[in-house]
Amino acid sequence: MSDYRKYVPLDDALFDYVLANTTAPDAVQRALMARTHELGDSRRMQIAHPQAVFMNFLTRSIGARSALEIGTFTGYSALAIARGLPPDGRLIACDVSEEWTAIAREAWAAAGVADRIDLRVGPALETLAALPRGTTFDLVFIDADKESYVDYYESVLPHLDPNGVILADNPRSERGHPRRQHPVGRQGYRFLHRRRADQGHPRLQRARFSRRKSRDRVAPVRRRTDPDPEASRLGLNRTASGPTLTRCPGLSCLESRFA
Repeated sequence: MSDYRKYVPLDDALFDYVLANTTAPDAVQRALMARTHELGDSRRMQIAHPQAVFMNFLTRSIGARSALEIGTFTGYSALAIARGLPPDGRLIACDVSEEWTAIAREAWAAAGVADRIDLRVGPALETLAALPRGTTFDLVFIDADKESYVDYYESVLPHLDPNGVILADNPRSERGHPRRQHPVGRQGYRFLHRRRADQGHPRLQRARFSRRKSRDRVAPVRRRTDPDPEASRLGLNRTASGPTLTRCPGLSCLESRFA
């Protein structure tokens, strides 16, 4: 494959243009950002506003009715997802902090979406293990401890609806440590390696779109229902014998980076 690189370097001027042409935060969002800012260094765990706009856009675009969030913090991402759900849609939000999620509850109530969000305070893996059989999600957002990303990924897959989407936030770094040599960074690379292993078969697809000098990254994964034509020709659309396809049949992977 030819090395054809097409991108626009993201500098401050271009980023200012992007922000100026992105739907601005409303009063509830501005208040939540201000409240989160008061938390000091922890405020960095809040997603950027353009990412929230994208997540709301995606939630609406795929017609999601059920969603799961692992790592809620003060609720900015959950607010974006919940606003994209229909009135009878439901989001299960998982976090371990009563303090941070208390801020989230106030924002959700102010936005009028509290009835769409089922907050579960406790370890997310325990919440996932306790889900009733047959529970499925159209959209999953993972934004928690990088050490557990692979475990979250594996636990979520059985509950992912056909054509459902998983968004994994910033899997390559944690607190400024994106390199493989850092213990937390290694876990992010482990997650990406596991995710990439699931696309090594003709039935699976993978694409990456990137912007230079970007900080926040989101790695989406979509569960496919449409068989790959080339895989059909090769007779590979049935259950595969390899461990990656028996564990993770039919995924389409995409990584997108946000400034």
